[in-house]
Amino acid sequence: MEIPILLYILFLGLCLGSFYNVVGLRVPLNQSIVKPRSHCPNCNHTLTAIDLIPVLSYLFLRGKCRRCKAPISPFYPIIELMTGILFMLAPIILGWSTELVIAWTLISLMVIVFVSDIHYMLIPDKVLIVFTFIFLVERWFIPLSPWWDSLAGAAVGFTLLLAIAFISKGGIGGGDIKLYAVIGLALGIKLVLISFFLATFFGAVFGLLGMLVGKVKKGKPMPFGPYIALGTITAYFYGENILEWYIQFI
Repeated sequence: MEIPILLYILFLGLCLGSFYNVVGLRVPLNQSIVKPRSHCPNCNHTLTAIDLIPVLSYLFLRGKCRRCKAPISPFYPIIELMTGILFMLAPIILGWSTELVIAWTLISLMVIVFVSDIHYMLIPDKVLIVFTFIFLVERWFIPLSPWWDSLAGAAVGFTLLLAIAFISKGGIGGGDIKLYAVIGLALGIKLVLISFFLATFFGAVFGLLGMLVGKVKKGKPMPFGPYIALGTITAYFYGENILEWYIQFI
């Protein structure tokens, strides 16, 4: 019985991933997420249901517009697949508990941040405000222990990034600072600190690899949001294990 449920969650995640693509691409430009309907950026052909099946449409159409045959970015199905897999993994890792609501909400936020920051190096305030309200409500009914850990996590996340931005004279963007306040609501103090450590680690590793292969130029700004997303998801699911390993190691 569990496998059909997981497959349903995978499909739901794929569909939501398609929607989060729209949110991440349109909200930073102050565009409606409802109108106009999704269309080909090359010929403006309005996409029909057969064009919008997550991942499968991209494969069936061989990555091209059905009308003008212009190539479609693989970024879209990658985000859809990533969201679907993360949604499905959440109950496998956490078990069937109310905490899944937090997990799916956090994944949703991180996917939108990933999309918007990669495309525009911007994390929209509108998105952060909506998710702040959602996490406040969710943590009221699904609290951390102790209950104030959420509020303390938000304060620590915001203050830490603000201090780094001040010391580095703008090395951290305002969107990243506000994002970590929202992340702190979901994770609490310990995990928000682990999240930042992992985000910094991933950013350094991938930045170095990018410079080695010539994809990243030294001194050129790069979006930190994707690494925050990666670090936060890792910290949420495995932060306690990482902390236990670190304590044993030292």
